Order: sequence, then C-alpha cells, then structure tokens
Amino acid sequence: MTGTRGGRLGLFGGTFDPPHVGHLVAAVWSRAALSLDEIWFVVAHEPWQKARTRPVTPAQDRLAMVQALVAGVAGVEVSTIELDRGGPSFTADTVSELRAVDPGRELFVLLGADAAANVATWERPDEVRRQATMVLIERPGLPGSRLPDGWAFERVEIPRLDISSTELRARLSTGRPVDGLVPAAVSSVIEARGLYRGPQV
Repeated sequence: MTGTRGGRLGLFGGTFDPPHVGHLVAAVWSRAALSLDEIWFVVAHEPWQKARTRPVTPAQDRLAMVQALVAGVAGVEVSTIELDRGGPSFTADTVSELRAVDPGRELFVLLGADAAANVATWERPDEVRRQATMVLIERPGLPGSRLPDGWAFERVEIPRLDISSTELRARLSTGRPVDGLVPAAVSSVIEARGLYRGPQV
C-alpha cells in the first residue's frame, strides 16, 4: 500500500472517468484545511452504482489518468487498494482493510455533493461512519451537502469550478477542447489510449 503508517489520511474515492482539475483542487485544499498527512486517490475497480447506468472506462485506463493527474503533487498519491481487491468497490471494505492494517491511522473520506447525497445507498454505510470522518467538499454558491444524522463530518470549501466528468466525456467525444479543465498529462493519456472517442453517456 501507498504511504506511511499512522497520521491523518484522506481517501478520495471515485470513478475518475476522466479525472480533472476540480478533483485535484478538492484534494489539495482538503489536505491543507484539515492538516492531513496524505490524500490518496482511490480508483474504483467496479463502481457498482455507475456501472448500472452507463459504460465505464476500464479500470487500468482510469488508473493511468489519475496517476498522470497527481504526478509530482506533494502529499497526494494514488492507491490501487480497490483495484487489487477486484469486484465491486465498496468504501466500507476499503476503510475496514485500512483500519485492520493500521488501527492508529485517522481516516477521512472526501465527498462531493453528489456522493454525500447518496451515502444512505452505500453498501454497509454504518461501517464507514464508525471508522472514518466524512469530509464534505463544498463550492460557494451551491447548496450545502447533507449527511444522515449521527455522522461525524468536516466541511471544506473550495473554489467553484464548474467541471464534471460527464461534460468532459461529451466534449472529448466530439473533439471539443478540454484545455484548462484536464491537465496536459491526463490529456496525453487520453490521446495515447484512444479514450472517449464516439458517443458517450
């Protein structure tokens, strides 16, 4: 596994299809605001909720893009814990595995507004609640995120960057530019692997 033992670890899980500068800003700002020792981008092997609604880019391609996104960024790493485990990716499994390996580490799970709204639909959400602190990533001018009663959480406000992976897939499929929204290193991976060509959902 990535990183050292102990300390305060932020987990930023997701499909990252594709990853973009908004993801990176959320990670870097959260690390600073909460004095986290590290943040791990946890790439989902099988994002079971999204896989029901649209085709998902293969995990190894998404991993390569995230590796390009965070390369050289201090305190930010990529974890393959869910890829190594295989099967559907459940946050409960991830926090439980990390807690078993290092019981003294404080775990923080970063959530955007969409993820926060769906926490109740997660697999075994109470296990996550008991073992980690949620971090609600909020942007000015947008409604605040909410969690079910009884959840411990922190709030981090980041600049409002109106970027979504859905929009980026649509732009890339029609050859429109994504400069400034996706780092050049990520764009290079997309181009080299021929990703997001043709109609996207």
